[in-house]
Formats: sequence, C-alpha cells, structure tokens
Amino acid sequence: MNQPVPEEKLRSLLLEMGIDDISRTTIRQCSMVGSSLEAMAGETFSHLEFGVPGIPACPIGIEAQKKALDAGVPSIYPSVQGIPELKQNASRFVKAFIDIDIDPKGIVPTVGSMQGSMTCILECSQLQPGKDTILYICPGFSAHGRQPDILGIKNIFFDIYEYRAEKLRDKLESYFSQGNIAAILYSNPNNPAWICLTEEELQIIGELADKYDVIVLEDMAYLCMDFRKDMSVPFEPPFQSTVARYTDNYVILLSGSKIFSYAGERIAVVCISDKLYHRKYPALKQKWNISKFGDNFILNYLYVNTSGVSHSAQYALSAMFEASVEGRYDFVKELRGYGMRAHRSRKIFEANGFHLVYDKDMEQTISDGFFYTVTYKDLNNRDLLEALLRCGIIAIPLNTTGSGQSGIRVCVSRLLTDEDFLLLDNNLKMFVQLVTGKK
Repeated sequence: MNQPVPEEKLRSLLLEMGIDDISRTTIRQCSMVGSSLEAMAGETFSHLEFGVPGIPACPIGIEAQKKALDAGVPSIYPSVQGIPELKQNASRFVKAFIDIDIDPKGIVPTVGSMQGSMTCILECSQLQPGKDTILYICPGFSAHGRQPDILGIKNIFFDIYEYRAEKLRDKLESYFSQGNIAAILYSNPNNPAWICLTEEELQIIGELADKYDVIVLEDMAYLCMDFRKDMSVPFEPPFQSTVARYTDNYVILLSGSKIFSYAGERIAVVCISDKLYHRKYPALKQKWNISKFGDNFILNYLYVNTSGVSHSAQYALSAMFEASVEGRYDFVKELRGYGMRAHRSRKIFEANGFHLVYDKDMEQTISDGFFYTVTYKDLNNRDLLEALLRCGIIAIPLNTTGSGQSGIRVCVSRLLTDEDFLLLDNNLKMFVQLVTGKK
C-alpha cells in the first residue's frame, strides 16, 4: 500500500456491518472488516489475526487417515470413548512429553479442544451445589470466555498482568474462598500473550485447587512450544510444565491443531486425571444416574453432543502420537519455525516504535512462539486497531481476550515469506506516519 485507506471508507464499512466499536468485535468480525478493506483497497494486507497453522499437516497423520478411510471406517460409528489405539498412544505421549501418568481410560477424543473445554465447563458447573462459576486467567482465547455465556453458566476473569508469582496466590484465593468456583481455565503457553506460568505459579494453582476443591482445566494447545528449552526428546527432561504435578483435580486439553498442524480435522483429546475420572459426585448420580466424573463426561455430556469424533481422524492422531513417542517424528522441530518468525517480526514492530505488552515470565523474557502482544505509545485499543486496519494490518485487540491492557495480539503463522515481512514493515511505517503526522 502506498497510502492509508481513507477514514471515511472505514467508517462507512463499520456502519454497514453494524459495528459501533471495532475494538469490541469478535476475531471473525474483525477479520471480515480487514478482508473487506483489503478488497476495497485492492492491496494485500498483513494478516495477523487468525491462529491458524502455518506449516503443512503432519504427513504421518495423513497417511494413517487415508489407510483408515480405505479400510472402510467411514461406514462405522466410532466408539464415543475413542478407539483403543488412540487412547493408548495418547497416554504414552503424555508420559513422554509431560511426564505424567494417565490411564488410557481417562483419555477421550473430542471435536477439537473447543468441544473438550465446552463439555468440561458444562460438567464442572453441575458437580456440586453452589459451585456454579468458571474462573478464567486472562488474557486468554476469546472463544473460551464465550462458551459459558452460551451455556448460561456464570463466569468471571482477571488479567494476570499484575499478579505473577506469589501475588497470584492472593488473587486466586480471593476468588476460591468465596466457595462458588467450580473450575479454572487457562492456556500454557498463553494465547495471546505467550507468557508461560512458572513452576511456582503452577504449584500455587495446584495447592489452591486442592484446598478449595476446584478443577483445573489446562489448555495445552501449544505443547512444548516454549522454545527457550528443548522439550523435543521423548521421555527425557525438560518436560512440558503442568499443574498436574501439584494436584489431581485436573483435566488437560491436548489438541492436534497446532502441534501437528491438523486443525482441519478438528481432533483433540481430553486427558482426565485418574483420581478425577473415578471421583463420584452425588449431584451427578441424582441428575444423570451415573456418579463418576469420567463416565458422565463420556456417556452423557459427550455422547449427546456429538456421539463420537471423526473415526478416521482418530487413526491419524493416534499415528502422530505414536510416531512422536517413538522418535520417528520430531514435532517440536517442525514447530520451531514459528519462533523464528516471531523473533523476526518482533524486531520489525520494535523498529517502528512498538513494544511488548506481556514481556516477561518473571525475570525471563517471553519465548518467541506462535503469538505475542504489542502496543504503540498511549493509543487505546480502538484508535490503535483502526489505524492499523487503515494501513493494511489486521489483528485483534487485547480487550477481547480479557486483558486490561492496550495493544494487539500478533499471530505469526501467516508470515511465510520475505515479502510478508517486507510488507509488514512497509505497513507499519505507514501506520507511524499516520498516527504521528510525520512524513
């Protein structure tokens, strides 16, 4: 682009789409605005908004799925519990890269982690009278926060920005001590900030989960993507950090979308701790006539939702888990390209006057990974986003992720070529000229 999209064109488009404030849109609404401006300008924009895989799908999964299709599995309903080999291989995978033992019985495929989290939220809200609220550590994946709203379940959140380390204990206890928190959900590494909770912080969460009987829903969509340490060797430390070392009140959400770039098949597994799987809840017995958490998750909530996950995709995920455990496929090596893209694009943002919002894990600078967050001087979310859109950059504002900070989330997956980085730099230079009035 040689010049920004005229402000009146942006205003007209927002009016046409019924948008009063661009900073209060969903990811897809924001993307639609950007794509419409892109078509209007007849120029290519820098797409930083969608967290889509930016590398090809794992070929081992593709071959296994083809083989399953050829074998005729499309005509057979899958077991809602999951095919035995997937459950076994997922259990081995969890041991190899997280160093946690989970009985295959408690590992259940879902239609992406989105279905896994939504089903967990629903069940957790019905376990004990009075425990009816889901707590979110934010910033976070905006769709997670919408799930309880759709289900009619109470939910609250807080921005972790000011509550790292021991401050996290006091903040969590202020919520947990009220007695109404059924579950807490967060991602680690974090979407969108890419901060990683420390072992100290995970221990705090685990200890308080035990003290107040709260279930921890830990989203590991970006497993082993803290590239500051090498977690690529199965069964050897360092391992992925997890709250599961500090409590038995946990469910891990493990998706094939990013770690294997298998997003299109909507396949994930929910990993329920052995103790939680077999825990009996009188409220479940009374409501559904099945008292165990795990049995209810599968036979009631999951079954009536989808009655099982794509049969052939289960074979794909199983094969990818197995190959990773056996060292035949280094999924971490495949993902390191995201770190390099993040490092390169962050330098471009910084050279144009931007700075990181969530910049530290305690004393350590955040890892280069799939996402990061930046802001420009004292611009608020609305003014920042509008100016970026006019200059050919599509991103999402941090307030939509539960953050109280001004800035945007940057996803690096669609920064693929040298031309993409040059385009980003050019568009950011145009942005600086627009907001400063300097040529």
